[in-house]
Amino acid sequence: MPTVVYGASLSPFVRKVRVVLAEKNVPYELENVFPGPAAPPDFKEMSPLGRIPAFRDGERTLADSSVISAYLERVHPTPALYPSDPYEYARALWFEEYADGGMVPVFGPKIFFQRIVAPRFFGRPTDEAVVEKALTEEVPTFFDYLEREIGTREFLVGTALSIGDIGVATPFVNLRHAGVTVDAGRWPKLAAYVQRIHARPPFAALIAEESAQLGN
Repeated sequence: MPTVVYGASLSPFVRKVRVVLAEKNVPYELENVFPGPAAPPDFKEMSPLGRIPAFRDGERTLADSSVISAYLERVHPTPALYPSDPYEYARALWFEEYADGGMVPVFGPKIFFQRIVAPRFFGRPTDEAVVEKALTEEVPTFFDYLEREIGTREFLVGTALSIGDIGVATPFVNLRHAGVTVDAGRWPKLAAYVQRIHARPPFAALIAEESAQLGN
């Protein structure tokens, strides 16, 4: 059976797994699944919490982007996306969690959902007050922190791309779709970093695919 990712391509969590697969040159299929009543009957078996992505590798199934990525690292260890140094390994996991648990809940429902999902898929107008509040009060905190952490480095951890970079860079794609970019005057290191990571072939291909899907 082929390797299959189940989920919606615009999800940052689905995108994270797809980038990991592409960086490791692992062929796979994407089966579009939206969580909820319309999901296939076997989706809930693969993802008991009903969240995307779910994942199938032959007869093995998994759920949760972080779990899937960790599994892929063990099965396809080259190129390594998790540092071998214990502290750098932990730092990479931290940045992945910072993105998953901190950035995505703001970038997603408060900006991307309001500007893209609500009007295009639910016929609801964007509540720009919600967007502006997030952009003014919450987003700068994330940007400030990442600007400091990047410093003069090419990557967030160590000297090579890690799961921390993939985790952090993927929600910035959703911001991009929503018309939000990093102000290079205020956050020059972060702006250059995001541009650099998004220029990597796995990210660039998905950004182009998603932009075409949205008609951008």
